[in-house]
Order: sequence, then structure tokens, then C-alpha cells
Amino acid sequence: DPRGLYVCETGGRRGSLQVHYRMCQNCIEVDAPTISGIVIADVVATLFLAVAVYCISGHDRGHTSRASDRQNLISNELYQ
Repeated sequence: DPRGLYVCETGGRRGSLQVHYRMCQNCIEVDAPTISGIVIADVVATLFLAVAVYCISGHDRGHTSRASDRQNLISNELYQ
């Protein structure tokens, strides 16, 4: 526990320092490799999601119309 009153004496001079320190019980140390790993994983996940959305919603592949794709128009003489 680093809390307390620290005293330093040098050459007849005396200085003191009061330290108040709270220790975190559930803290996780985050260093540079951890932050870079999180950023790289986020970029990879974003690219994967973008490719997946492009492939799913993407482009027509020579889609020919089927009978279920056609609309049957009802003839209505009032609106012609």
C-alpha cells in the first residue's frame, strides 16, 4: 500500500510528501500492443462486414425474369 507520509532528508533539509493512492481491484493494463490489436481487429471486422454486405446486396448476375416476377396488370378503362 503506497499511501502515507514520505519524508526525505538531505544535507540538513527536510521535505515531506503526503500520498493518497487508490488501487483499482479490477483494472486491466492497456499497453500499445493491446491497443494496436484492438484497432487491427476492428478494421478487419469492418472490411469483412463491408464485403459481406456487397456480396449479399450486390449486383445482378444476368438475372432473367421468371413468371413470378411479372406483374399482371388489370385493365381498367376509367384510368386509361
